[in-house]
Amino acid sequence: MDEKTEELRDLFVDATGSETVTERQSESPGSLVDRDDDAVEERVAELITAMRERYDLDSGLEDTGLDDEAYERVVYGFFAGEDDGWIAADLGEELDDDPDGADSGIDARTVRDARLDLHLVAEADRDAPFEYAALKRLLAADRSVEAAAAELDVDPEVVREFVPVARADLASTRVNDRFRDEFRGLLTDADIEESLATDAREDGLREATEDIETDVSL
Repeated sequence: MDEKTEELRDLFVDATGSETVTERQSESPGSLVDRDDDAVEERVAELITAMRERYDLDSGLEDTGLDDEAYERVVYGFFAGEDDGWIAADLGEELDDDPDGADSGIDARTVRDARLDLHLVAEADRDAPFEYAALKRLLAADRSVEAAAAELDVDPEVVREFVPVARADLASTRVNDRFRDEFRGLLTDADIEESLATDAREDGLREATEDIETDVSL
């Protein structure tokens, strides 16, 4: 059980005084507690191959200089909460250890580009000084960067910075977030997170209902 899962488990136990749900989740398929790491690694590699075939990532690889193993490292780092700079430094060290990998040139921007290739958009990526949803609508309508900038009343260079992010989100939406969700399901304990979120919603609803019943006079 990793640190994040332990924190979620402790939160549940503190809130309910019971470990029943957590124990049941720990036995469910796909849990990080008993997952087959080899199977996970194989599936992550398969997803990257599928994305390469669908989106022609070969052109992206030429831009980033990253091979499939490096893309896998980006996926694992993203879901481990590592920032782009940290992943870039780690990849750079790995390539520097390779006789053919001198002067890797991998930086945080390279890792960001690779993440977006894989539909892995962080919330911070969407933190634009304009309405991000409007940019997505404009790009979906095939508007140019200049036209979008004019409509958003923002400098084109500012808009251009967020275009790859918006396009990654749009590409993910077109496949119902298939790749993003499967990566997440493989590399996070999404079942426990959803269980805790559901419990919190139900507790809040129950408390609200109790308040209503108390205040109503018959």
